[in-house]
Amino acid sequence: MKFLLDFFPLVFFFIAYKLQGIYVGTAVLMAATALQMLVVYWMDKKLSAMHKATLALVLVFGALTLALQDERFIKWKPTVLYAGMALTLAVALWGFGRNLLQMMLGSQLALPENVWRKLCLGWVAYCLFMATLNGYVALFFSTDAWASFKLWGFVFPLVFIVGQGFYVARYLETNVETKDTPA
Repeated sequence: MKFLLDFFPLVFFFIAYKLQGIYVGTAVLMAATALQMLVVYWMDKKLSAMHKATLALVLVFGALTLALQDERFIKWKPTVLYAGMALTLAVALWGFGRNLLQMMLGSQLALPENVWRKLCLGWVAYCLFMATLNGYVALFFSTDAWASFKLWGFVFPLVFIVGQGFYVARYLETNVETKDTPA
């Protein structure tokens, strides 16, 4: 359910872009993202830092796109978001010795410390990959190609998250078995 909720602003952006162009698409993306955050807040009674950052970037870069009539701003928003995520995770891990993924999800998943570290490093690498990929497409391809990439490129996070799930599942099964086994 939440996955579909994350996907809907992108779908509405793509439809509006195809029907009316980048500026209407941007306005629709801004409105759909704001609505998405209202629904998330209604469901969870809070917004995560990631939700807040996404909303802020969509609204700021969208407003710049519309006010300056320059599509480059909305095209670079994903690059800024992914680079910011990678930087935040990396600085917290290497600069402060804090694993933000473990801090956010540790109460829900009992995993060994080295697994949390690998997950965090995986997220840093993934975010850098996505920042670079979006930047490349935004810089070297047409707006139409970039919009299609945004829609069909959603397969990247899907594959990454499913891969993370398979990786984590091995350790969860081990933890469940050791808890059920008498000492």
